[in-house]
Amino acid sequence: MPPTKVEVLQELAVGARIAEEEFEQLVNYFIETDQWRSIVAGEKDIVFGPKGSGKSAIYATLLDRANDMFDSGVLLVSAENPRGALAFEDVASEPPTSEVEFIGIWKLYILTLAGRILREYEVKGEAAGRVQAALAREGLAPPPREPLRGVVRRVRDYVTRLINPKSVGTEASFDPISGAVAVKATITLAEPSAGDREKGFVSVDELLADADSPFDEAGWTLWLLFDRLDVAFADSRDLEANALRALFKVYLDLTTNSHLKVKIFLRSDIWTAITEGGFREASHITRHTSIRWNPGSLLHLTVRRLLQNERLCGYYGVTAAQVPASDAEQRTFVDGLVPDQIDSGRNPKTFEWLLGRAQDGTRGVAPRELIHLLTEAKNAQLALLERGSEEPEGNKIFARQAFRDALPEVAMGWKTGAGENESNAFNSRRHLGGIGRRSYTAGGLAGRHWLLRAKRHKRGPELLGAVLVSASTQHDSGHGRVGGRGTGPQLASSTVPTRRAGNYMKDPPFGGG
Repeated sequence: MPPTKVEVLQELAVGARIAEEEFEQLVNYFIETDQWRSIVAGEKDIVFGPKGSGKSAIYATLLDRANDMFDSGVLLVSAENPRGALAFEDVASEPPTSEVEFIGIWKLYILTLAGRILREYEVKGEAAGRVQAALAREGLAPPPREPLRGVVRRVRDYVTRLINPKSVGTEASFDPISGAVAVKATITLAEPSAGDREKGFVSVDELLADADSPFDEAGWTLWLLFDRLDVAFADSRDLEANALRALFKVYLDLTTNSHLKVKIFLRSDIWTAITEGGFREASHITRHTSIRWNPGSLLHLTVRRLLQNERLCGYYGVTAAQVPASDAEQRTFVDGLVPDQIDSGRNPKTFEWLLGRAQDGTRGVAPRELIHLLTEAKNAQLALLERGSEEPEGNKIFARQAFRDALPEVAMGWKTGAGENESNAFNSRRHLGGIGRRSYTAGGLAGRHWLLRAKRHKRGPELLGAVLVSASTQHDSGHGRVGGRGTGPQLASSTVPTRRAGNYMKDPPFGGG
């Protein structure tokens, strides 16, 4: 006996608004594209995209396929925890005072992670030995299962000793004539003098080159993946800008390394924010790609997510493996679930109506917003049926009113949510499209105007939801738009034992905490 519409709706899930909440499921929805293939081939190092556009899906799929990548000569290591506590949380709470300090932290952190992989895979050779000896001597060779947060703390403390030795308790010598304090730390951020080199000092850049060499000789490449950067430094615009500019400068410094690579996943509006203030090096960053969604790809993704629901498949007599091959077949499937139109007359069909309501300030649609709208429509439809409303006509599981009732919840999410883990006003504006210095938001002048209009017309939550979404997606065409301009650049002898990489997402070699 097929399930009822209520049973289908009760179990219907199209995904979570936060990628971290469905990290392991992202690979089930993933769509391989030419963009994906260019990333896997190593042609792109940086992935830009709006919030909710699918950066974390690419990141999760890479980690899920760690064994396949290993077999092709690529070792994947997450430099930030995919979920849970942030590795850089302590750095954000006690931020460095300069970009130079941030550069030192990033470089030593990358070196420390590379050193752990050299140890993990028992890589031998002269260059690998120099790296291991230097890290061990300075206390930068933590136990294999130490959480990433602990690794960051070690690195941060070390750099603090170098930058400001008087601020921490550390072994140092004092020159009574010059007043200088010399810290006994042999890994330096700058190139050591000839005299210091004779005393055993070595620069972090030289050690990074040494760390690259063993993988190069073995024909392997180490990819260090940085994601969740929008959350790590979200509390301060200045902190975020300093941290990320430093990371990109380090990325450029490492482009000469052939087998030690940094891969960065970053929101495009954040990239725009850190470059608008002036970032000369930005023009040298060319190995990037920007995620873009069109109606066809959003339709395909929606179908893939819907077909992950067994009750839904049972109701319509299909299976998850039967993802329609053509756009027309996919559209027929989606149209079978929803009414032909939400607003009758010369108005768009329902799917186009959904895309219009999910647009951000750049007129783009991120999958997460479409998912949010569909989820709220499901909740609204269930509430209608529980109140005794008529079932949707025919085999459809949604009625028009469900989508109208969903709008206030969606609008409230745009007005107050501004993306999870982003509570300050700066990030709130960014999530609402990054609409600019004189942006309209649901809480601003435009929002109040439309709210009063909604009350005056007394059309209740339907109009309220619609106008709040409308207000949050408008922009002032006379001014620069952080979100409008801010979609990022456009597309365009050592031995390594041959053992499998394991899944660094589910079982990271460093504890992942």
